Amino acid sequence: MNLFLVFLLASAAAATTGIVFKPGAWYDGLRKPGFTPPKWAFPVAWTTIYLLSAYAASRIAPLPGAGMALALWAAQIALNTLWTPLFFGAHRMALAMVCMLTLLVTVLAMTLAFWRLDWLSGLMILPYLGWLVVAAGLNWRIWRDNA
Repeated sequence: MNLFLVFLLASAAAATTGIVFKPGAWYDGLRKPGFTPPKWAFPVAWTTIYLLSAYAASRIAPLPGAGMALALWAAQIALNTLWTPLFFGAHRMALAMVCMLTLLVTVLAMTLAFWRLDWLSGLMILPYLGWLVVAAGLNWRIWRDNA
């Protein structure tokens, strides 16, 4: 099987949590900050992020010394998968915030590890980092404003 498809499969599994744990009425009723992206932006951003991340990982995987970079990729996809059920499923905004911060640090470390092996792969992760900064701010403000 193609390496890209394997990483894309893991990304699709993470994305599935967004289908199972929809924001719904609970989320719609929460106070949200003015920098909340429009609803349409979320699937566009995540589709782009998952495609870029899977492609970047498939470029890294065959390279010598890629063990730590791939371990970080595995950790981030696990944390990414965990956040949605914590926030939207269990409504545990504080725990989701801890998950989000851990995810952000993990993706930052992954970006650096990718960059050392293949600068283009590292570059492909930068939109993910940017989106996570927005998502972390959103998680924190929603938690703060609705606690």
